[in-house]
Amino acid sequence: MAIYPTDDIERQAARDAARAGAPGAPDAPGDPTACPAPTPDALDPAASGALDPAAPAAPHAPAACPAPAAPTAADRAAAAHPGPAALIAAVEEGSPAWEVGLEPGCYLTSVDGAPLRDIVDWRWLACDETVRVGYIDLDGEEGEVELERACGQDWGVTFQGVVFDRVRLCRNACVFCFMRQLPEGSRASLSLRDDDFRLSFLAGTFVTLTNLTADDEARIVEQRMSPLRVSLHASDPDLRRRMIGRHAQHGLDALERLLAAGIEAHCQIVLMPGVNDGDALRETLAWAYARPGIVDVGIVPLGYTRHQERLERSFDAPDAAAAVLADIEPFQRRALAERGTPWVFAADEFYRNAYLADTPAHVPPAADYGDFSLFEDGIGIIRSYVDDFAAACEGGLAARAAAAIDAAGRPVRLVVGEAMQPWLDALLAESPLAGRVVPLTVRNRFYGGNVTVTGLLAGRDIAAAIRAEGAGGSPSPLYVVPRVILNDAGVTLDDMTVPSVEKEAGAPLAVVSCNPQEYLTEIIALLAAPDAC
Repeated sequence: MAIYPTDDIERQAARDAARAGAPGAPDAPGDPTACPAPTPDALDPAASGALDPAAPAAPHAPAACPAPAAPTAADRAAAAHPGPAALIAAVEEGSPAWEVGLEPGCYLTSVDGAPLRDIVDWRWLACDETVRVGYIDLDGEEGEVELERACGQDWGVTFQGVVFDRVRLCRNACVFCFMRQLPEGSRASLSLRDDDFRLSFLAGTFVTLTNLTADDEARIVEQRMSPLRVSLHASDPDLRRRMIGRHAQHGLDALERLLAAGIEAHCQIVLMPGVNDGDALRETLAWAYARPGIVDVGIVPLGYTRHQERLERSFDAPDAAAAVLADIEPFQRRALAERGTPWVFAADEFYRNAYLADTPAHVPPAADYGDFSLFEDGIGIIRSYVDDFAAACEGGLAARAAAAIDAAGRPVRLVVGEAMQPWLDALLAESPLAGRVVPLTVRNRFYGGNVTVTGLLAGRDIAAAIRAEGAGGSPSPLYVVPRVILNDAGVTLDDMTVPSVEKEAGAPLAVVSCNPQEYLTEIIALLAAPDAC
């Protein structure tokens, strides 16, 4: 599953920003990527209240970004083309595409006369041994050429992204929408509200199906785009309408038709206290269980930030979280008996909030999570982490890491969000790493609210936490930051790079894996390096 947001969303957000002249727009209209301009808050970390008032007010440097490339003749021709155009990112030497002269930077526009809307079209339309493709070459000239291949041979072309027209946008008014709660000036790709069935199939994003047309439904069935990931939230029509808006029933009706046609769905419920929990949740689960095409249901708690005023509570209290676990337990028992799987899964936050330091003893066993297909929804992460940590202890890796830390004479500070407390402290205290790997728990002041997961930590909050504990003493700790806080470009959610976080923190950082066996191996290597952080 792709890490959200997908590259396609990043590119569309950049294009939309360019058209609107908004911050974050690329200088060149044909540039498929964009580097966000620093926002006022980014230039002044104290402006959002994210830093300690006593901290220096020096602004951090915005993320480094290469100058955008000027649009090519092919880019301009593709922009003027009346239909979608798929940008070629790479061509394998000796392949059928290479043989006819296709090159990176060219575009494909059609296959056997049919427009090329996305990678699904390409796989579907270009399945034969001979196809005729429309193209735009590097000079901006359009034409057609025939591709031929041997049985089983790949065409040898790689595209940039998977959506070649436009990412479909959300037309709902969800009362819980997280993207509507982001700070002013957030990166455009974080607030672009996609609702695209193709990204649901290809990248695992959740969709409401409220914007599907009859042609979309026919295409999903014909091209067997299954399974999809569907935002369900509630089965009662009136309740679902109150939660997501006036198009809610359209989405439910579309889901019913797709299920009847053999399309499967992984469903998600964003649970709101006093809204769709309790009896409403039980009713929704009964409705979903009666439809075998719904493969499983993941329940995630309402998340809210400090940048809004309507939402103020979720399932953060132990009794509230435990009540949700009790509500789903009968459904899990029945599903295990009848289908061999718990079927309905609670996000890890429910277990953490209900059991605190004793969380590892209460999260379900790995076998219940199957292939961990809901991992990106925060379901099964604690179980995976705990089991991986146990393997590190049982296999001697934790002891070797402890010895390396002792030999180096410096403790390791592992940056984590508040969601990992207090169970991570308890886990470490009972291992050879006690007193050697010490969590640096960082409060998320950038988003605030009940946002506590490590993956949503902002660079400025990490820097403030390191600075607050007086980094630079002797021996100086080795500060390690999980890789999950960075996107593929090495940038945090508040547009800081590792060097800019280091500058603001006054201490060097090392970026490591999120998995214990991997990060312990990396820590051993870091401590052994002559130029260790």
